[in-house]
Formats: sequence, structure tokens, C-alpha cells
Amino acid sequence: MSVADLDTLSLPELKQLQKEVAQAIDSFRDREKEKARAVLEAKARELGFNLAELAPAGRRRGAKPVSPARYRHPENPGLTWSGRGRRPNWVVAELEQGRTLEDLAI
Repeated sequence: MSVADLDTLSLPELKQLQKEVAQAIDSFRDREKEKARAVLEAKARELGFNLAELAPAGRRRGAKPVSPARYRHPENPGLTWSGRGRRPNWVVAELEQGRTLEDLAI
């Protein structure tokens, strides 16, 4: 397909072509990964191992630790905030009423 052919396509046709190319690339990469995995499995067997022993499938990261609560709503102790990220609406409301973060500290 030449550039001149692409110039004659409409936007929806170009987007469809883009989608098909992306799928073809993904499919190609998957096939190449399978070939590489087969080569690695054969080499591992040749050395007396299986691939799962040498390279466990997928590295799993531990869950991100939850930051402990540093601030608590004065009337509803179930509402807490760690002090990280955007301020919850209840913190903003309390600050607007004249309270300070020190007043809300646990």
C-alpha cells in the first residue's frame, strides 16, 4: 500500500487500518515470545531444569503499604485521612470552619 492509497481513505477507514496494524503487531510479538519461550524451555531441559524453576512466571510486587491515618473527623471517627494526596471534602470543610490540621490530628 502506498502513501497515495492512504490519502484516499477516510478517517474511519484509517482508524480501522490503524487498529488492524496494532493487532497484527501484537500477534507478531506474541508469536515471537512463544518461539523464545520454546527455545528457553528446551535449553532448560537440556540442563536438567524446567523453565518455571529458573524463571517463575511473572514477578509479583507486593501491595503498596497503606499509609496510617493521621487525621480524623471530629464527629465521625470513621472518616480518616493519611495526609497524603488530595484533601478529602470533610477536611476542606473543617478547615473552612476555622479548624486547623492540628485540631484534626489523631
